[in-house]
Amino acid sequence: MNIRDDWKFRGLVHQVTDDAVLDRLSKGGVTAYIGFDPTASSLHLGSLIQILNLRRLQQAGNRPIALAGGGTGLIGDPSFKAVERPLLSDDQLQENIDGIRGQLSRFLDFTPGAGKAQGLLLNNADWLTKLSLTEFLRDTGKHFTVNQMIAKDSVKSRLDRDDVGISFTEFTYMLLQAYDFLRLNIDHDCTVQLGGSDQWGNITMGTELIRKITGKSSGAGITSPLLLKPDGTKFGKTESGENVWLDAERTSPFQMHQYLLNADDAMTPLLLRYFTFLDHDTIRSLDDAIKSAPQERKAQRTLANEVVALVHGEDAAKNAERAGEALFSEEIASLDEKTLLQVVSDAPSSKMTKSELSAGIDIVDLLVRCELASSKGEARRFLEQGGVYINNQRVDATQPVDSKSILHDRYMVVRRGRKQMHLVVIA
Repeated sequence: MNIRDDWKFRGLVHQVTDDAVLDRLSKGGVTAYIGFDPTASSLHLGSLIQILNLRRLQQAGNRPIALAGGGTGLIGDPSFKAVERPLLSDDQLQENIDGIRGQLSRFLDFTPGAGKAQGLLLNNADWLTKLSLTEFLRDTGKHFTVNQMIAKDSVKSRLDRDDVGISFTEFTYMLLQAYDFLRLNIDHDCTVQLGGSDQWGNITMGTELIRKITGKSSGAGITSPLLLKPDGTKFGKTESGENVWLDAERTSPFQMHQYLLNADDAMTPLLLRYFTFLDHDTIRSLDDAIKSAPQERKAQRTLANEVVALVHGEDAAKNAERAGEALFSEEIASLDEKTLLQVVSDAPSSKMTKSELSAGIDIVDLLVRCELASSKGEARRFLEQGGVYINNQRVDATQPVDSKSILHDRYMVVRRGRKQMHLVVIA
C-alpha cells in the first residue's frame, strides 16, 4: 500500500516532522506507535481514527505498537482540556487498561502469524512507575526549558485562563510522553509516533528528546486532523454529550449504526475516508451519491455498515441495519427483546397492568395516557389523519387495544407520526 497517496486521499495527514517518513512507511518495515489514554474502560469512536491508522500501517508491512498509558494515566494529559482531569486510582486504571487491551486486539494482529509486522501491546507503567524522580529530572528534564514547555499550545491555553491554570503534575505530562517515545525508540527501534493534532506538542518533545539522548534524528511524528462536527464540537459524541463507545455494552451496535446513519451530508465523505477501508473509487462514487440522491442516504448507510462491521462484526452490522429498518415498519414485532429495547431506548415509557390491557383500552385514552396527545380531541384528530400506530401497524379510532398487541409478553410500542414514540411496559 502506498501510504503517502492513500493518506493524502483520505486527508489523514495534518502535520509531519519529516515528510520522507510517509515514503518509509509505504515501503514497510517501520515500527510506529500510538498512545491510548485509559480514562475509561472503553475506547470511543473518536479513538477509532488512530486505531485504524495503526491497522493501515500494519497492512502496509509496518509493526504497530499500541501503548496503553498505565503510567501517564496516573497523571492525565492536559492537552487542550478546559480543566484538570480527576486522578484515577490504581484499580480504576487497571480495569480501564484491561478493557482497552481487548478492544485493540480486534483491530491489530498481535500474533506471530503477522511476521515482522507483529503488533506489540505495551503499558508505559512498566517503565514510568520504576523511574526515580531524581533520575527522571536529571536525565530527561534537563533537556527542556520551562520557556519551551509553556510555549506549547496545549499548555498555553490553560495558562491564559486565570480561573483554571495548570498543576505541576499535568505540566510534567509532556516530559513523560517524550520519555515514552525515547524508551520505545531504544528498546523496540520505534521511529514514528502518531496521534491527533492536539498531540503535536507532545510528539515533537519526543522527537527532540531522542535526538538529544541518542544523537540521532531517528524519531518522526505524524498527526491527523481532529474530527469536528459542523457546530465545532468533537465528532463521536451524541447530542447529550455522551461518547459513542466501542464497547457494545455502553453503546450498542444499533446505536452506533444509527449515529453514523444520521451523519451530516457534508461530513460523510470525510468519515468514509477516515473510518473505512473502502477503495478510492468506491468512496468517490458514494461522494457522487450524496450529491445526486441525498435522500437515499446510500453513503451514510454504507458508512454505518462498514464501521459497525469493523467494530462488532458482520452479523452485528446486519442486525443493526435490520433493526433500523424495523424502526418504522411492522418488522418491529419480529425483533428479539434485546434489539427491540435498543430500538426504543430513547423513547419515554410508562407502565400498564395486564388486567387493564386484557379488558381492552380505547386508543384515544391510550394516546392521552402516553402523552402522545394533549386531549381526547387532539387524539381523535391524529387518528383521523392516519398517523397513529401500535407496533408500527396503523390503527384507527374503532380499534380497541388489547393483549394481542403485546410483544415478548410485556411490551407495546405506540407511535404518533414519524418520531413520537412511547414504550408501554406491561407489568
